Amino acid sequence: MTHTRTIRHGEAVLHVEIEGPEGLPWLIASNSLATDLSMWDDQMATLVQRRRVVRYDTRGHGRSSAPDGPYSFEMLVGDMVAVLDALDIQEVDILGLSLGGMTALGIALQHPTRVRSLVCAQARGMFPPAGIEMWDQRAAAVRDGGMAAVVDDTLSRWFMPETHENRPQVIDKARRMILGTSAGGYISCTAALKQLDYLRRLGNIAKPVLYIAGELDGGAPVAAMREMADATPGSRFEVISGAAHIGNMEKPSAYNRLLGDFLQ
Repeated sequence: MTHTRTIRHGEAVLHVEIEGPEGLPWLIASNSLATDLSMWDDQMATLVQRRRVVRYDTRGHGRSSAPDGPYSFEMLVGDMVAVLDALDIQEVDILGLSLGGMTALGIALQHPTRVRSLVCAQARGMFPPAGIEMWDQRAAAVRDGGMAAVVDDTLSRWFMPETHENRPQVIDKARRMILGTSAGGYISCTAALKQLDYLRRLGNIAKPVLYIAGELDGGAPVAAMREMADATPGSRFEVISGAAHIGNMEKPSAYNRLLGDFLQ
């Protein structure tokens, strides 16, 4: 059974869903830019065998509100902490991909006592100047043409051609999530991404960390993620073969094997 909650933090109203048996340890999942909590649907059967799972839509996404921006990672981390506080969760495993993975790193750095372990998938520790320019370009495109202006380019980067050809239902679901994202929320989150500066601090994380890279991910390249893992003491690093950026939707079986093993 899914329990739905609405949790406020500052000006944001966050849509939250809770699944899994009572009494199990908690896990919270944080979505990528331009998706919503349903991006984790293919992981839920694996997760609820081991954890009581909280999913929430990042501010500006899904059924959460989109307060005026710009946003910062301090704000996004604060949203996750507000969800934990509202549910009286003191310590949690965290699962995040891309924007959600960066938020997971933020809570580990800023609120380490709240974190039991974390999975940071297909994310960055910082963006080079070319990456910051890219976010400016995408924000400008959305400002001019709404989310429809970036949907096709985004889908081409998120998934391999084979997925487009052989699993159109995955592409259709991703398209709906992108078009369902608030344009203002998207633009406000790009402001947070441009300020990202976690790489130099990853040595301060003292909790178990699993980094997951996609072999063919241009947004969070294997080399960049390996550098993050090398900077994080005792972390584990895995690469999903044949995956582009949204690896949990593109290669769910491989993804679920890694998650199940790590959460044991």
